[in-house]
Amino acid sequence: MTPISTKHKLSRATLLLICGSLVVTLSMGIRHTFGLFMQPMTTQLGWGREAFSLAIALQNLAWGAAQPFTGWLADRFGAGRVIFAGGLLYLLGLLLMAHAGTPGEFILSAGILVGLGLSGTTFSVVYGAVGRAVSPERQAGALALVGAAGSLGQFLMVPVGQQLLSGFGWVQTLLVFALLAALMLPLSRGVAEQGHAAHGHPITTSSALRQAFGHRDYWLLTAGFFVCGFQVVFIGAHLPAYLLDKGLSANLGMMALALIGLFNIFGTWSFGKLGGRYSKRWLLAGIYLGRTVVIGLFLLAPLSSVSVALFAASMGFLWLGTVPLTNGLVARMFGVQFLAMLSGFVFLSHQVGSFLGVWLGGRLFDATGSYDLVWGICMALGVVAALLNLPIREQAAPSRPVPA
Repeated sequence: MTPISTKHKLSRATLLLICGSLVVTLSMGIRHTFGLFMQPMTTQLGWGREAFSLAIALQNLAWGAAQPFTGWLADRFGAGRVIFAGGLLYLLGLLLMAHAGTPGEFILSAGILVGLGLSGTTFSVVYGAVGRAVSPERQAGALALVGAAGSLGQFLMVPVGQQLLSGFGWVQTLLVFALLAALMLPLSRGVAEQGHAAHGHPITTSSALRQAFGHRDYWLLTAGFFVCGFQVVFIGAHLPAYLLDKGLSANLGMMALALIGLFNIFGTWSFGKLGGRYSKRWLLAGIYLGRTVVIGLFLLAPLSSVSVALFAASMGFLWLGTVPLTNGLVARMFGVQFLAMLSGFVFLSHQVGSFLGVWLGGRLFDATGSYDLVWGICMALGVVAALLNLPIREQAAPSRPVPA
């Protein structure tokens, strides 16, 4: 390879990393604001919290159910086309959300369309493209950067969303977010991949699936990621309402989500980088146990702006550090040829957990008038996830062909 072609390859990888990170920033940033809409929308439209929670729960389920398929499309045809299509669905979903007058319309827009849009514009698709574009020694840092970009989106978009909601209402806020989502369409060109050939010995899609589904460690990783989804989506969707119920202000709920996003930047970057040097399974177990401790301390401490800030900062540091570690383990076990698809199946488990976390939060609140039971479930699941990750072997799957 000539110096010119090497330079071109490096600049192309850098462009892909930048554009992919910006797509994740926008997609995840907008998505993390949805918890702010629960109280104003349900109050104005006369819905119960379960109706709102069900739509967001179905959003997570649609996102997860579509992720293996969109991941396969990105692996097969390149991430750029998938991101463009996902961006269109995301844009359409937000526009329809702004005009939703019934729970059914809200489920279609916020639940199905936005969920499908998220499946084409978030971690699995972008991670697959980045994993193929960078060298193995740069992979941990590149995945950490994309993960931190999603956290940056939350940190930036949550305060913007709260200010727009306070000044203009939820309809106009959703229209502004639709304009921001439209930016993902031109950014998709920067993540476009040519049809790529597998490195070393290529395998077929069916062989990759049989290999992964027959691998014990893949299932342990997948089961642990279920817990991640349950915890973070319950907290992201219900924390603002929980604080309002306790007599605290809407601005404090906004601040909590923003702090989660801010500290998540540092946490995701740190855990992603640490995953390149230390055991990923031990880091994952530590994250899940850490969340259990943080939730327990939050519930035991007197509730105040200080305790909320400490909880948000601590939970934020532990928030999405699981994502680069989990995707890194999938790449380690099975390589990068089908990384987006295989990570998509792991993410499906995450989204089943997300569905249950956000829906049970609303369902149990409407039934009991309290979130106490769901907080307890979050803590117990954190211990289970830590135990599931500890036996994982961090090595290539035995049947994966090794390049000569």
